[in-house]
Amino acid sequence: MASNSVPVTPTGYTRTAIALHWLIALLIICGFALGWVMTSIPGFTPTKLRYFSWHKWIGVTVFALAIVRVLWRATHMPPPLPADLPPLQRFGAHAVHVLLYVLMLAIPMTGYLYSSASNIPVVYLGVVPLPRLIDPDPVLKEAFKTLHVSLNFVLLSLVVLHLLAVVKHQVLDRDGLLSRMLPFSR
Repeated sequence: MASNSVPVTPTGYTRTAIALHWLIALLIICGFALGWVMTSIPGFTPTKLRYFSWHKWIGVTVFALAIVRVLWRATHMPPPLPADLPPLQRFGAHAVHVLLYVLMLAIPMTGYLYSSASNIPVVYLGVVPLPRLIDPDPVLKEAFKTLHVSLNFVLLSLVVLHLLAVVKHQVLDRDGLLSRMLPFSR
């Protein structure tokens, strides 16, 4: 017997998508804060070098989780945006999300390339040495450093924009959009 049912559209993100969202967000906040602190420490102290290692570990973890998140998103339909969302806001939501995904991959990669160009190894969790992708090069070192820092500030701006949109939807529109991404709202 054929079914005439309408396909079900999800009203919230999957538990996996929610877990990846919040874990990556937490790691990005920690990585940004650690990057801010470590670059303000003068000289090369043991503490600064330890912070650099932790920063790199966070970056590698974010990169790996971002790949998982992109694959998950490609295979699991996200909940639709509200039907009454104006076209410009709909476009902005999609554009910001695409840029966030790109930056979750590009920022760790530029940091990794910066380390490679600086001839500084990346040893994940102090155990797994990662291959150097490019030869040491002082010109590329500065280019990747500048790109890495610049992309972090672009990410910071997009995160602020993302948070402002969340506040708008929660406080002004009261459309329940936030509940789709909260882990315990079901």
